Amino acid sequence: MGDNKITLSLSGRTVHGKKVAKLRAEGLIPVVVYGAEMAPQSAQATIQEIEKVVRAAGTHAPVHITLGDKKRIAMVKEVNFDPAKNRINHVAFHAVKANQPVEAMVPVHLIGEGESEAEKAGLIILQNIDELEVKALPMDLPEALEVDIRALKEAGERVLVGDIKLPANVELVEHTDGRDEEEDDEEERPSIFDLQVASVWEPSALQAQNEATAGSGEDVSEVAADNGAEATTAEVGAKEGEK
Repeated sequence: MGDNKITLSLSGRTVHGKKVAKLRAEGLIPVVVYGAEMAPQSAQATIQEIEKVVRAAGTHAPVHITLGDKKRIAMVKEVNFDPAKNRINHVAFHAVKANQPVEAMVPVHLIGEGESEAEKAGLIILQNIDELEVKALPMDLPEALEVDIRALKEAGERVLVGDIKLPANVELVEHTDGRDEEEDDEEERPSIFDLQVASVWEPSALQAQNEATAGSGEDVSEVAADNGAEATTAEVGAKEGEK
């Protein structure tokens, strides 16, 4: 990850339940810090500090927390929002150990937007995946996974998850679908590495696909991503036609 260390100083909290409304009125946000080998700790911080940390850390960057005389590394686990007031109501931090790997969702950034031959020729590069789950030590978690799209030239070309150059000591998390391996003897199990991160479309083809998926409730980027390395524009369209 980058050199910018995210820090947060918390103070202990004795107010709970409905009484926390008074804290919020005073500009304080209730938080809880929990983790293995520790009892959950109630704490609080100013809304400005909490918003700054949540914005910077997301759910993929470690936060260096100070609570009393204790220092911990934690991940933002859950953020509760008040939609009516558009502000944070509560934050849960999960304390982790620096020497134990954690799993986190990391954003995917396209590098070279507007610079590819495809875009210069009037084609559209559609980002199919916005984030991926990775596993790494807390201090090795990347701020983002970068995907270079400058080499894309023609409609139908794509960049797969397997094409991403992962940072050192970082691996992708691949979840199984719960089926037994024996059930997949005749059918190859799809891999996360076959999913499309970005794909090149003719504007007219993309418009047609958007219109087709609008009625099904699916997003065209999700359809393209799920079809992976073997999917083409025609195949995706055919899939929609079968529904």
